[in-house]
Amino acid sequence: MIFNSLDFAVFLPLAFILYWALNKHLRLQNLAIVGSSYFFYGWWDWRFLSLIIFSTLVDYSVGLAIANQQASSHKRKMLLWTSIIVNLGLLGFFKYYNFFLDNFVAAFSFFGSSIDVGSLNIILPVGISFYTFQTLSYTIDVYNGKLKPTKDFIAFCAFVSFFPQLVAGPIERASHLLPQFYRKRTVDYTDMVEGFHRILWGLFKKIVIADRLAIVVNEIYNYPTEYHGLTLVMGTVFFAFQIYCDFSGYSEIAIGTARLFGFDLMTNFRTPYFSQSLTEFWRRWHISLSTWFRDYLYIPLGGNKTTVYRWYINIMIVFIVSGFWHGASWTFIIWGAIHGVVLILESRINLPTKVFFGWRLLQGLGVFIIVCLGWVFFRANTIGDALYILSDMLSFGHYQLAQLSPYVVPAVKGTVFPIDIVLASFFILVLLIAEYLFTVRFNFQGIRYSYRLPIYVVGIWVIFVLGAFEKNEFIYFQF
Repeated sequence: MIFNSLDFAVFLPLAFILYWALNKHLRLQNLAIVGSSYFFYGWWDWRFLSLIIFSTLVDYSVGLAIANQQASSHKRKMLLWTSIIVNLGLLGFFKYYNFFLDNFVAAFSFFGSSIDVGSLNIILPVGISFYTFQTLSYTIDVYNGKLKPTKDFIAFCAFVSFFPQLVAGPIERASHLLPQFYRKRTVDYTDMVEGFHRILWGLFKKIVIADRLAIVVNEIYNYPTEYHGLTLVMGTVFFAFQIYCDFSGYSEIAIGTARLFGFDLMTNFRTPYFSQSLTEFWRRWHISLSTWFRDYLYIPLGGNKTTVYRWYINIMIVFIVSGFWHGASWTFIIWGAIHGVVLILESRINLPTKVFFGWRLLQGLGVFIIVCLGWVFFRANTIGDALYILSDMLSFGHYQLAQLSPYVVPAVKGTVFPIDIVLASFFILVLLIAEYLFTVRFNFQGIRYSYRLPIYVVGIWVIFVLGAFEKNEFIYFQF
């Protein structure tokens, strides 16, 4: 079940009514969340519910067992490693088994030997990368004494499986989300309005912008050798906004849906394409994941509290692992490595902070270009495709005056029509203006309701009339 589907449009009101009908019984409310979440997840494939239940049982038991051991006990470490091995073991098998197997076979072939090892037809469970990291943070925090283990099994089940953020985040910390299941929730008008606003904005980002951009991006990136110059540039810029609107759109819907049930989820995006440096970009992009890696990998490795060269190694480890987290492909690893290298180079440069607007604009444009170059590897189907796109994009032969005319209006073949490009470009502009006005300049919720209502009406109309419904699934479901 996905947010932008008729199934979810039926499911959400029913879950909402059942949940608030039980508002005098906290435990029954939590049980309703568990049941709704399992139904929501099982809509894809009920068999994978066993993985969530198994992970829940392991980490709930480990948390209680750790608390019963002395601080210096060797058993505490064994219990922590049990949780780590179980969770990462499941993630590794379903997500990376064939990747390691294929590369192992390729390594033997490189040295002139060949082995015949059959790969497995493994289906990647939706959301496994997200809920695995969420439950891991719980056991690690309990081990480090930052969190007391819960004895409320129903609340813990609800924390692990909470359907708004189950399959694509935000990756919540137990210290933030779990206590919310202990508190009585009441219907709050402000939460309802905020929830509706976020859901509407998320659907607009996803259906009107991301899915419209996908029509163009998929054609270009699936057949890159048929295109040149500005067409490839356009496809890459379009993908930058596609993945942002797709993923931040999901996060907005998740946060908004949680608000309808009286829960507060962490912000996952803060206008990342307005960043003035790559460091700032990563403070604004996929915040729940970047802070997870900061707290549970970067800092334990030593962070920046070590030698300069060790610090550089720590940065590279974090971003290579981050790339690998996104998918079992060398293209993702290279994407992560690019960001790691640029961040290291950036740390050696003292970027000006108080400068005139024109310079800030150029600086922001430079960051966006670097991010887009990284997106080429992230989106390309193979390393060969990525290298072709980069070399052709950066080849000045396609931008000479004598050859420029065919690329003034980039042409895309297949099922793409000029209206797709025009609408996509227009809504990118709408997005940038809206985010600047309603996020950077002032808070949209602070506007009088009589002024907001026409915006809501126009937004709903645009979604139904100008939305692209050919593509449904969110990009991050594959991770």
